[in-house]
Order: sequence, then C-alpha cells, then structure tokens
Amino acid sequence: MPNMTQLFYLTDQLSDSAKTYQATSGFCYMLVLCSKRAAVVHLTFKSSPAVLTLEMRCPGKPAHPLLASFISHMSQGGRGHWDASLGSLPRVPNHSGCEMGELTQTGVVQHLKNGEILHQAYIRRHKLLPQDWSPRQVFMESTGKSRTLQSGLALLYGFLPDFPWSKLTVRQQWSTLFCGSSCDCPARSRYLDLEQKRQYRQRTSDTELERNYIDMAAALGVATRTLRAANPVDSLLCHLCHGLPFPCASANTKANAHIPGACLTLSHFAVIRRQQRDDERERQEAGLYRRYAVLAAHPYLNRTALRMEAAVRRKRKVTEDPVFVLASAHDVTLAPLLSALGLEGAGFPRFAARLVFELWRSPEAKDGKGKKGGAVEDAFVRILYNGQDLTFDTDFCRDHDRHSARPLCPLGNFLNFVRRDMFSVVNATSYQEACHRTVL
Repeated sequence: MPNMTQLFYLTDQLSDSAKTYQATSGFCYMLVLCSKRAAVVHLTFKSSPAVLTLEMRCPGKPAHPLLASFISHMSQGGRGHWDASLGSLPRVPNHSGCEMGELTQTGVVQHLKNGEILHQAYIRRHKLLPQDWSPRQVFMESTGKSRTLQSGLALLYGFLPDFPWSKLTVRQQWSTLFCGSSCDCPARSRYLDLEQKRQYRQRTSDTELERNYIDMAAALGVATRTLRAANPVDSLLCHLCHGLPFPCASANTKANAHIPGACLTLSHFAVIRRQQRDDERERQEAGLYRRYAVLAAHPYLNRTALRMEAAVRRKRKVTEDPVFVLASAHDVTLAPLLSALGLEGAGFPRFAARLVFELWRSPEAKDGKGKKGGAVEDAFVRILYNGQDLTFDTDFCRDHDRHSARPLCPLGNFLNFVRRDMFSVVNATSYQEACHRTVL
C-alpha cells in the first residue's frame, strides 16, 4: 500500500515563475483507479480439476474513524441522480464474504484520504469550486462495477465532504476504455491480439517463471496449470500491500501438498514481479502495446481536449461549465492512457492511482492582455500522475522550454497531439484512418 501522506503535492510543484499563473475557470479532469481489495483476514483455496477460486472473509464493523461519516452519507444516495444500472449498485462495500475484486474498508479509506489532500490543494488553496457550486460544475462517471463506483464516491466525499446529493449525477461508461460512441476500432483489437500473443510467448519461454509456478502449486497442493490459470500475482499483491501472510494449503488441498504446512513466500512473488518487469521492457521495445494504447486512449483524450478547449474559449465564467470531472476506472483504462501520452516509464498502475489534467491560464489573459489569436494561446495544461508533475515527460511537451517566459505547457500542444500527432506511431493522421487500416 503506498504511503497516502505523500501521494499528492500538486500545485506547489510549479516553479517560481509559473506560480503567477491562474487556475482557469475551466476544469480539473481526474481519472482515478479503483483500489480493489483490502483488509482481507483469511484466504482459502478450493480446488477442482480446472479452476482455483479464492474466498475472502471481511472484518465486521467499520474499523477506521473516517468510515462512519462516509457510510452515513452514502446511505442518503437515493437522493442522487444515477445513470443506467448504477443506482442499484451498493455505494459502500457490503459483502459478508468479501468477493474477489470488491472494494473493502482499506480501499475506501485510501480514497477518502486522497480526496482530503485534493480538497486542500484545489478547494482551499485554489478555490476551484465555489461553495454554492451548481450541478453541472461537478461531473462524475464510472463503469458498472461496484468497486469503481465506490472508489469514485469515496474520493469525491473526501474532496467535497457532505456534498449535496441532489446536485450529483453519476454517468455510466459501458466500456472500460471510456470510449463512448467511438469504441468501434478494428485495428485496436488487432494490435491487442498481437500484443497478447507476444506476452504469452514471453511468459512460456521464461524457465524460471515455470519452475516458480511448479513450486507454488506443490506448496498449495494444486495442479500447476490450475495455479497458472488463476493469475496468483493479483492475490499475492493484495496480501503484500496489506501486510498479510501469503496463503498456505487449505484443508481441502493439504493432503496433496508436497511439503506439509508449506506456504507461498516472498521469493515466489519476487519471481513473478521480475517477469512482469522484463515483460514491460520487452513491451516497450516491441511497440505493439503503444500502437494499441494510442487507439484505446484517443476517445477519452479527445473528450478531455474538447472540454478544455470549450472552457477557455468561453469569454466569461458561467455556472453551467464543468469544473471538476471525475472518472473512476480500471487499470486497463489507465495503462493505455499513460502509454499513449508517452509516459510508459510510469509502470503499471498501482491501486488507487490517479491521472490528473489541469487547465491553467496566463495572468495576461486574466487582465485582458493575452496573446493575439484567442484564449487557446493563453491557456496551459499540466499532467500529474500520483501527485507528480509529468507534463514535460509527455510526448506533446517534452521539447517545450520550461525555462521560457511561459514555463507551462501550451494547451495548443495537447490539442494538436490528440487531434493529429499521436497517430504518427500508426502511420495515420486521424483516429478513423488509424482504426480502419489493415494490420498484418
């Protein structure tokens, strides 16, 4: 579990020359990754010839002081406006058996604390939202999974404590790529297929990884193929992040274990993580995932760009403008976004990871002395990932002189990247052209 007191240090990361710039009347666009599993006290393996399932037991009553007020507020969620099936999902973790992949208490607390830090940075320091904000100024969207909905609501509650439910509308995204009406892209599917085949070849050729799976299966008393198919790294990561002992053979499988009382160990986990790091390096060299990522991320980035441009082109601030946009998503949403932006060095997203797009304007624009040509020329963008300013690591602003008279990244760079430049890696100039190219 990351140190939650160090996740966000947002606006003070600007250089002295940049601190005179103003947060626009546009918005902060944030994508947050759910924190899937937490506070697990026991794990039991049940085996069958072809499947390995995991059972988790949750703690009983809420154990953290931040949870009481959050749970109370969520109980009033019927007053909110819910898109599609979201209204029928639980707004707090309530599984008596902690089903695999569901959010639990520790995950909720992580998002609540992150929201509190964001509240200090954006609300208290920069007055991003007025106290009487209108329903259209806050926008939230989530996929139809309870863990993403709960993650988004927990962060929003930390960000806007006791927010009025009557002002909140939560929209549902049917695709984990948040691609809306632009999901049809044959080339994207083909690149993903090629990338998955590359991953399979890389895994099966790793002899140390195969020996590791054999040792793990022997310790648990299950077949190697069963353990491999269960993708144990996800479960082991959850145990590691919460300081829990790794699983051992259960009563059902103990008789099959080669070493009585054996358990999985940190050494087993280390081999899997080593293979994942090797795969990340090979993935960057092969370039297939980057091509997939550009096509997977474009619809989301394009919506972000359109909202930013609309915000800066309006001549005056109106209460109907979106100011804070929150999307609660998955690792398969965030990973291609990072790759498409040129941030492949950031690694695979961890639990509760966040990608933030900030919109800024120059002090000249505020005084009516901006550049000739309009509002876009006086607007700037910052990209923050888990609290770190990575703007000048992105493909669209890597070459910008941050020590110039205008030290922030021009919004125009981002708009040009989304609309044209990002497709250069697939030898195209538009999303439609790229999606319908033949991929061999």
